[in-house]
Amino acid sequence: MEISPRDTIVVACLVLFLGKYLNKKILFFRAYNIPEPVTGGVIFSIFFGILYAITGIEVSFALELRDALLIIFFITIGLSSRLKTLLKGGKSLLLLLVLAVGYLFVQNLTGVGIAYLTDLPNVTGILGGSVSFSGGHGTTIAWVPTFMNDFGISNAMEMGIACATIGLVLGGFIGGPIAKFLIKKYQLKPTEDKPISVGVRHGKGDTVEMNYNNVLQMIYFIFSTAGLGIGVNEVLVWMGLALPSFVTALFAGIIITNLIPVFTKNFHWEPENSKALAMASDLSLGLFLAMSLMSLQLWTLADLAGPLLLIVIAQLVVVSLFVIVVVFRVMGKDYDAAVMSSGYAGLALGATPTAIANMTAVTKKFGGSPKAFIVVPLVGAFFIDLSNALIIKFLLSVFG
Repeated sequence: MEISPRDTIVVACLVLFLGKYLNKKILFFRAYNIPEPVTGGVIFSIFFGILYAITGIEVSFALELRDALLIIFFITIGLSSRLKTLLKGGKSLLLLLVLAVGYLFVQNLTGVGIAYLTDLPNVTGILGGSVSFSGGHGTTIAWVPTFMNDFGISNAMEMGIACATIGLVLGGFIGGPIAKFLIKKYQLKPTEDKPISVGVRHGKGDTVEMNYNNVLQMIYFIFSTAGLGIGVNEVLVWMGLALPSFVTALFAGIIITNLIPVFTKNFHWEPENSKALAMASDLSLGLFLAMSLMSLQLWTLADLAGPLLLIVIAQLVVVSLFVIVVVFRVMGKDYDAAVMSSGYAGLALGATPTAIANMTAVTKKFGGSPKAFIVVPLVGAFFIDLSNALIIKFLLSVFG
């Protein structure tokens, strides 16, 4: 049964509505920060899997718009990335970045090791490494065509999304206990008495309200950036350094948003405070994930149940040891380091929202840590995506 492009969008919207409703009603989904498209998308994919098992009917969606939505999402991330903001984390930002980049190699080698032990192709371990865990759902889906077309991993989508989803939940589970263990063991106390607000706002004033002008501005810059991204991608291909389109889109967004203030002093441009840009980001990622998750063919995962379980357990053990033994000590063995450790655990297994959720729970109980809320989100929301793309490409050339 083939679903038309129009009806695919309709179903994707229903996935988001269902996810939103369930997250509102079920505490578990809220507590562990499960994204709405994941909640609704997994349920829809289970439904279609049951339909296939009972009737043999395989539902096929038209996913032509999905890749465009991913490009738009990464453009919005790039347009929101001011260099002066990225430099505010200072020494702690640099240290955690070095650790995070180093761990991408560790995470991939862990996955490759399990793949070797279970007689799976080596590149499967990379899919069950930084692609799905540190990268999350967006990165997984972006790289799936490479694993399918270049390496013949036909169930790459199902395996990668399964790892990313499990990692999202586990990342939320282990961050708090790790921080509590470190705080109690080393009798740590916060340096700030005042409560902190989750997230970091840059610039002055409240968030700009959406109106005709700034929505039009948002549309203009998204599509202009897409054009620059295509140009950058063509240049890189000419140089023999092909990267996924979402990476060059991210680069293009960073270039544009940081050059505008230099060349247009009188142009009012505050993308980090733009509701219009934030709305475009949320909608593009939400619809992208919904379309991807609802179209999963879960029945193809049956033969991977054992290896998948081993990969998840191995990644959980390795990241826990790395956070406690390495991250906490390198970041200073103080209260801020403990909070950042809880955030990094969520980041390495799940995503930036998981990291923020972990740190929020810890600071609500033990006290504020402003530094953690600057450093961890910056590493997770910007640097990891860029570093991960380059490392994945390098390791695929080694193990492919």
